[in-house]
Amino acid sequence: MIVCVCRRVSDRDIEREVRAGCCCFDALQDELGVARSCGACADCARAVFARAIGSAAPGGVAVPMARPLAAAL
Repeated sequence: MIVCVCRRVSDRDIEREVRAGCCCFDALQDELGVARSCGACADCARAVFARAIGSAAPGGVAVPMARPLAAAL
């Protein structure tokens, strides 16, 4: 499924980045540009990323994600 229309990023692209070692959403944004243009995909991208991290972690335990500064405020 396409997650980010602006950058043509799919759920498979996100999963591939996690398998390659991407462990925080900020790094994912740097690599793929997801949720950087209009931001409409941010929630979906974060959900797909969290699911991919959870399935990649030993025992299926999710690793905490870094949150952008604006979201943390």
